[in-house]
Amino acid sequence: MASILMVRHGQASFGAEDYDQLSPLGQRQADLMGEYFNKSGLQFDAVYSGQLKRQKETAERVIAHQARSLEHHIDPRFDEVRNDEQVKILLPALMQSDPRLAAIMERAQGDSKAYQKIIEAVFTDWVTRSDPYPGIQSWQEYSSGVKSALDELMATQGSGKTIGVFTSGGTIATATSIVLGVAADQVYRFYEPVINCSVTQFFYSGNKISLSHFNDHSVLRMLSAELNEDLVSYR
Repeated sequence: MASILMVRHGQASFGAEDYDQLSPLGQRQADLMGEYFNKSGLQFDAVYSGQLKRQKETAERVIAHQARSLEHHIDPRFDEVRNDEQVKILLPALMQSDPRLAAIMERAQGDSKAYQKIIEAVFTDWVTRSDPYPGIQSWQEYSSGVKSALDELMATQGSGKTIGVFTSGGTIATATSIVLGVAADQVYRFYEPVINCSVTQFFYSGNKISLSHFNDHSVLRMLSAELNEDLVSYR
């Protein structure tokens, strides 16, 4: 059966001048997942990623461990939800109705847990808007892009293939919600728990697709114990 493995990128550089790059831990996570795929005999037939640096580097580090060379397809529809755009445009109005968000935002630049609360607020508002907000990509546009990317991938690659898609938590949550038929206001429940370099697997046949497993990070937990390293991260 054909399968798509959606892998979240390794840990990015939260708090750094350029967030969109793997941290040393993120590089380690990507390298170890590449070694794991190789040792377990998992050979990708094709690899995709979004165009963000953290997504591309994760894919490239995994590809380096594959037994044969692979073309790396870049598809911007696998980019992350535009969190910065949402915070900039949606948050000011949300803070007027919920003053607590202003205090949380003051801590958010140096506190990943506080920042996640901001993301939850703006993401939930974004996906539940009945009318698109001016100057911002709409949920309908974003989610339809993820769906069309998956549809084209399945049609292009065909049966019997194992496809790697290296992307981000919001994209994985969106793909999962599309496959399961989950309403938009429930998507955040899939977004927040996605762990760096975790694997979400879908099986497909023709244009039919189903979820096999979600957010599997058991390999990183096992390696954390074996190597005496803390390899599991959310942000």
